[in-house]
Amino acid sequence: MDCRTEAIRVNGSEQPAISLWNVGVQRKGRWILRGVDWSVPRGACAAIIGPNGSGKSTLARILACHLWPTDGQSCILGSRFGDADLPALRQSIRLLQPAGPYDIDPQLSAREVVVTGFFGTLALYDSPSAEQLARAQVALEQVGMGAMAEQAYTTLSSGERVRALIARAMVERPALLLLDEPTAGLDLLAREQVVATVQGLFERPSGPGRPTVVFITHHVEELPPATSQVIALREGRMMAQGTPGQVLTEEVLSRVYGCPVQVRRSGGRTYLEVHPAAWEGLIGNGGR
Repeated sequence: MDCRTEAIRVNGSEQPAISLWNVGVQRKGRWILRGVDWSVPRGACAAIIGPNGSGKSTLARILACHLWPTDGQSCILGSRFGDADLPALRQSIRLLQPAGPYDIDPQLSAREVVVTGFFGTLALYDSPSAEQLARAQVALEQVGMGAMAEQAYTTLSSGERVRALIARAMVERPALLLLDEPTAGLDLLAREQVVATVQGLFERPSGPGRPTVVFITHHVEELPPATSQVIALREGRMMAQGTPGQVLTEEVLSRVYGCPVQVRRSGGRTYLEVHPAAWEGLIGNGGR
């Protein structure tokens, strides 16, 4: 199957960044992801939402070219699984997991943390060039941390660390940037700074240096206003996909999260609420 078959026209280009057809993953006889169809234009801000165990991380691993689906066809950045050199393709993709099992050397400065993005290491073993240092500074300025370049990573707040990691992911100008729960565990200010940082990527003039961004989260209020494509998962199944107006509705999200939700929109963002009147029913049915 040609990756261009079901392309979406964006800025004169017919080749989407992500094209999935009936994608599924089976483990030990159980489908943990099944029947996923999704297309995301290049340069868009997209989102994967759903509760724990919905298949978000599994789908993220497919998009990062770290997991081969059991079923269906996957085309990432115009390269189809089965035809593509996946290790080479991964060079154009960055997966950011701030809560993941690995962390950066805490003794590095913020600028040195960004520089490690050139080498794909968690510590700095190589001597960066003047050009690399300059590009690292630019990346820090893009996430609002230019003045913190010399500050030790260990002294940064949790939100500042996430923004430094975004700069690290961006320094090599990836074509696809996957943000897996980047605001997990952050307080309100830090969360908003991260959301504003992602939004800022789409407020600058579009061009070849802007990646396609996929925001992976439990919480729809974390999605920046630039979000134009959303896929909602529950128990490995695709509940809905489309624009935020099509997916982020009370009907869809109540099914996705297994409880009655109320939707409020403000400033281009969506917020969910569960009225206390529904609490007794949630406890009575085990929260599902």
